[in-house]
Amino acid sequence: MTAQAATESQGSTSSQIDDFKSEADAQEPVMRLRSLTPTAEMSQRLYVSGDAFLYEQKTSLASDAEAPLSALNPSLTDTTSKASDGGRAGLDQRPPQPFKVVSSALFPPLPLYGPPTFMSRGKALVLRTSSFFLSLIFLMFIVAASLITGMPLVIREITHALTGRDPRELRPFYEEERRRADLRREKEKLWDHRVSAANIGGDQEAFAGEFPPTEGGKDRMVCDVSYYAKRVGLDVDFFQVRTEDGFLIDLWHVYDPREYAKHKVRTSGDHGDKRSSPARPYTCKARKPKYPILLLHGLLQSSGTFCCSDDDSLAFWLCKSGFDVWLGNNRCGSKPSHESLRASDPRMWAWTIQHMGTLDLPALTSKVLAETGFEKLGLICHSQGTAQTLIALAKDQRPDLGDRISVFCALAPAAYAGPLISKYYFQFIHRLSPFWYRISFGVHAFIPFMMQMHELLDARVYGWLGYKVFSYLFGWSDARWDRGLRNRLFQFSPVYVSAETMRWWLGMDGFAKNSCILSAKTTAEYEEQSDTLRVQATVESIVRGNAAGGPNSNNAVTNRAPNVETPASDPWYNEKVPPFAMWVCANDQLVDGPRLLRRFERGREPHVQMVFSRVIEDYEHLDVIWAIDAVSEVFEDMREVLWKTCPDRERCRVPEGCQAVAAWKPKEKVA
Repeated sequence: MTAQAATESQGSTSSQIDDFKSEADAQEPVMRLRSLTPTAEMSQRLYVSGDAFLYEQKTSLASDAEAPLSALNPSLTDTTSKASDGGRAGLDQRPPQPFKVVSSALFPPLPLYGPPTFMSRGKALVLRTSSFFLSLIFLMFIVAASLITGMPLVIREITHALTGRDPRELRPFYEEERRRADLRREKEKLWDHRVSAANIGGDQEAFAGEFPPTEGGKDRMVCDVSYYAKRVGLDVDFFQVRTEDGFLIDLWHVYDPREYAKHKVRTSGDHGDKRSSPARPYTCKARKPKYPILLLHGLLQSSGTFCCSDDDSLAFWLCKSGFDVWLGNNRCGSKPSHESLRASDPRMWAWTIQHMGTLDLPALTSKVLAETGFEKLGLICHSQGTAQTLIALAKDQRPDLGDRISVFCALAPAAYAGPLISKYYFQFIHRLSPFWYRISFGVHAFIPFMMQMHELLDARVYGWLGYKVFSYLFGWSDARWDRGLRNRLFQFSPVYVSAETMRWWLGMDGFAKNSCILSAKTTAEYEEQSDTLRVQATVESIVRGNAAGGPNSNNAVTNRAPNVETPASDPWYNEKVPPFAMWVCANDQLVDGPRLLRRFERGREPHVQMVFSRVIEDYEHLDVIWAIDAVSEVFEDMREVLWKTCPDRERCRVPEGCQAVAAWKPKEKVA
């Protein structure tokens, strides 16, 4: 096609689009939509998604023109036929439009990418090339720095070994780690014996028990949650869930194979996408059904992080306790997938945590409820998972999501930044302008080389190196973990995440700028100063009242506090917010959990009802899911919280250890 012909085609397209918008104003958009079917002269397809008009270059003709309409906006398919037959009546029955993500000062607008053209492809290639080398240099520097700073620890361990001492004896759970290591070796021997017995038809009762494993032996160190589930007598089923903007995200169901049947998977679509098609509804074969809970992971991780610690893995422990466990994963994850976009298209990566909260989380929630037949579920999130949930539940985002959640359990909640945000490597990214950030880290995935190395390196080398890098970046240590499982813990991280998401976390106009996910920096500082003044005034009043020794000592607090109390800031949540439960790590340098807890305790969120809260001393960011004592410090309390807030207690099976747990009674909602 010549330049003149292309110009005429562009003009023809614009003219038809203007006609379409005029017809939309006349309340007949769908009827007009059929007249815009691509022809040989018009090689673009029109997508309708909410109020946005998007275009994609297309060489095929009218035969496949209407497919993406039902993909990006399923409501258009049924509405089109109704409008054709009934005109205005069909439009009156039109389902709600997909949720539209709106930018703001806290969530700056993302770059807009048009249809793929020769120029746009060339620009994307330049950015991918520059970002590959520059981000690789940044990664190599971090790797080198992590290895160098870890040398003192290596020298200390070598010194202990040379003096005849075990370097691990200084670890807080040294004896428990030894016991677990011996137990794993014993199970490996039993499994080898079972395999040998099966080959000769001998006795196989070694693993007889409540949850007999179907995998065993030496750990193969694979990135497969079903493998680790089978090692503890469970299994995992895999689903793909479609978000409102066309992403296909992974949802995993952890179940007892003696109670549930696996669903059948059919292949459909032009690209062979796998879609779930259950052979029958997910109903338990015997006894009452289990109450469903959904788990959501943290930044640069997948929900496999909940399945790494054998029987003490959060997902497996809750499943064996009597809950129906579902593991949600955010968009792209370990394998980017979209209904109509390719991974090389920048539009596939134009999203941030706001999209994960307002689009991914509702899609996962709806799928779990549809599969289980319940009206609500319990939600458990860690780190970034808590951030996207806190964003999604906000009154100006998707507050209706709260109607489907019985309780929100937040592990290491990420609402306020911790002191780690001031580290030089984060500040380097923070000071990059949007232009230089995209030159350095691109407009696609954030340092995809990390995921590529996962396929090239030995699993144990990758796990060891992953711990070193992430420990250096985020200030973690393995002091409270089972070191024998450490390499396994990092098989499920990192995963693909968009460069724009990392720019929101670390760039100059997102989280790093405000140090808060839902308040501007000035507002957050104002709240903190107000709380500090209030505490000081309260302490002074108590001291003065006690010194006076009179009965008016309590009045001193009441009379003094109003003089320093500043007007309350605007709440984040309305009456639709579900009850909260929080487990805060006292030694967390990445996020400031106590600050979020103070926000709730000071009454800044009148609609939020706290079912449970605890600040765990000595715990770091990942200890709430990986610590050796996490079962007693976190999981047992969480089990009680999930059951006491369950709205279908009569219908559901009582979890193990919850027979005496009374139902939680919410307070009256604030008007």
